[in-house]
Amino acid sequence: MALPDAVALVDLALKATTAYKRPDLSRRLQASRSRLADPNVRVLIVGEFKQGKSQLVNALVNAPVCPVDDDIATALPTVVRYAEAAGVTLVRESETENGEPLPPQRTQVPIEQLAQYVSEAGNPGNRHQLTYAEVGIPRRLLEGGLVLVDTPGVGGLGSSHGAATMSALPRADAVLLVSDAAQEYTAPELDFLAAARQLCPNVACVITKTDLYPQWRKIVDLDQGHLRVVGESPRVFPVSSTLRLHALRTEDNALMEESGYVELIHYLQRDVLGHADDLDRRSVSQDIIAVAEQLATGMQSELAAQQDPEQAAALIEQLKAAKGKADELRQRSSRWQQTLNDGVQDLTSDIEYDLRDRLRAVSREAEHVVDQSDPKDTWDQLSSWLDQQVSQAVSQNFVWAIQRAQWLSGQVAEHFSSSGAALLPELNFGQDDFRNSEVSALEKPELEKVGIGSKLFTGVRGGYSGFVMGGMAMGLAGVSMLNPISAGAGLLFGGKTLYDELKRNKQRRQSDAKQAVRKHVDDVTFQVGRDVRDMLRQLQRTLRDHFTTIAEEMSTSLNEAVISAQKAVQTVEGNRSNRISDLKAELERIDNLAQRARALDGAGGQAAFASGSPALGVGR
Repeated sequence: MALPDAVALVDLALKATTAYKRPDLSRRLQASRSRLADPNVRVLIVGEFKQGKSQLVNALVNAPVCPVDDDIATALPTVVRYAEAAGVTLVRESETENGEPLPPQRTQVPIEQLAQYVSEAGNPGNRHQLTYAEVGIPRRLLEGGLVLVDTPGVGGLGSSHGAATMSALPRADAVLLVSDAAQEYTAPELDFLAAARQLCPNVACVITKTDLYPQWRKIVDLDQGHLRVVGESPRVFPVSSTLRLHALRTEDNALMEESGYVELIHYLQRDVLGHADDLDRRSVSQDIIAVAEQLATGMQSELAAQQDPEQAAALIEQLKAAKGKADELRQRSSRWQQTLNDGVQDLTSDIEYDLRDRLRAVSREAEHVVDQSDPKDTWDQLSSWLDQQVSQAVSQNFVWAIQRAQWLSGQVAEHFSSSGAALLPELNFGQDDFRNSEVSALEKPELEKVGIGSKLFTGVRGGYSGFVMGGMAMGLAGVSMLNPISAGAGLLFGGKTLYDELKRNKQRRQSDAKQAVRKHVDDVTFQVGRDVRDMLRQLQRTLRDHFTTIAEEMSTSLNEAVISAQKAVQTVEGNRSNRISDLKAELERIDNLAQRARALDGAGGQAAFASGSPALGVGR
């Protein structure tokens, strides 16, 4: 269990909400408890094909969990997490015809069979229809909740794997961009890095295979220069997986330092795991403080009425007015509801237009490429290029959609409360990890090829017509049909006929290729457009339910405050001092809970339990 101090404080707050009969506040704390019960911190290992990602994971955990070979390319994400005993689980996610997710199918397989499912050689085109593989292994590095995800080569922003990885970035705690020391960063890698930092601010770069390339320091300097030029400043770790594994076998500390893994592991433990713990503490702190404020509301109003009965009537009116405002927040006509509804509609329109505009530009460029070549000779290159361009357009559209959605969430929170930034829930953008949009591949049209026999027949047919026409013309001049001029005419007509036929065939192939491109772009526009609408609808529901729940909690607290103040007016004078003492004691305990929550956030949880403060009393 991660963060025992935070867990203990949440449990204490749950006892308080139970004692004060506030099950609505208990639900919020139970959600916090569930988040703490799952300590996983996800680190995505991303990069181009054959850059050493799988070997990096193996070196980090000192075990051959990910298949590595010169001929093996990772085709399926591999999630490596802590487990008491080593094992492999294959996960297949699916959904109903209405788009509702079904429970994932999980299949256990022997660990030695992993390569049969996660590599391109063993599972070409993902014929097993798997979503990802999960490897459990007992390693101290993973015991604190660190989860390493070995992803397929992203191909920059321009590949289907890249688009799938991009959709997983918002839910990742950190990203390691892997590139080997053979060459400096490419433009697609820099594009991917820029997009990744917009979706996941905790991004670092790993330069692998330093043992193979003597000039690796020069490559690192060049890469850092490229990062400065594009305005990026992530940490860069040059490493050698081979040296790391050899150092582990020989227990050579000097070689371990030289491998570069010491700094990388410190980064994962200190900056990634430590940062995630800080975020969990901050989230729990905010939840408990909000609950403490709601619990104290009724007692504070009763205390004020008990201490000054003459002002009780005015206090009750103020509380009723505040309750009315809280009730208004639950109405569809409230400002935050209007902002949310209008914002989602505008955002959906803008994102769909942006997607169509990007894909229209790709389609026009593809048609221009087709016009400049013969599809029968360049179809494979055209198909690969189009896949990259379409995936890049979709990924960039997805990045922009998330940025706009986050901005809209902030606007809604602002309109709901002046401290709205602290009220935002964890946003789920409707994307399951690694599940890419199921867009059909570009279909290859029937590109007719003219064989030697057809060319010969076409040439002979044209040549015969030219020969006959030339011979007839010369016959009118009294010359025999068999003469050099007739033969020349036959050759000229034959060549012209063959040229025209080949030109028509090429134009027909170009037309068919353009039609295939348009159909593919239309399919992508339709599928991705639907996914965007689903994502934004999910966002709308999340924000609506979150803020409605908060409004209901506020309304309940204020209603209890009104009732408590009204009861205070009727309290017998002799019992008033005792009740005031009880209320002050209860409020002191609730304030103590809030102070411990603030200490949990401010001092990383150390001060919350170092003071030895008394336990919260939960009885009235």
